[in-house]
Amino acid sequence: GKKSKNPALWWVDGAGEEVRWSFEELGVLSRKVANVLSDACGLQQGDRVILILPRIPEWWLMNVACMRTGTVLIPGTQQLTAKDILHRLQKSKAKCIITDDSVAPAVDLVGAECQFLKFKLLVSEGHREGWLNFKDLL
Repeated sequence: GKKSKNPALWWVDGAGEEVRWSFEELGVLSRKVANVLSDACGLQQGDRVILILPRIPEWWLMNVACMRTGTVLIPGTQQLTAKDILHRLQKSKAKCIITDDSVAPAVDLVGAECQFLKFKLLVSEGHREGWLNFKDLL
């Protein structure tokens, strides 16, 4: 068939870099992310996931992947402090937190106090001890 001119996602950053995904590409990528959540992280339907990312394409992929897996997405802003993150992790009993390099240090400060937290997924080019790297797994 003919490729649609209207993308499912069209994202532009401050430097003018663009990401355009068709509905088919978004579907393929979100299935891959769903596999990361269910296979690498062992998440099942009803498990809670805290997502703290800026509005980057991966934020949208995680949203769709959580719908695919039946996991409960709990979005958070990057302005959360370590105390705020601790409160959300403890009250939600989230099994997984997904964030980037800017928030990971705050999670590391409080992660040991969260008995339900099993997986920390880092959306970054770099690596961090105790974290799974999303881009490597994808």
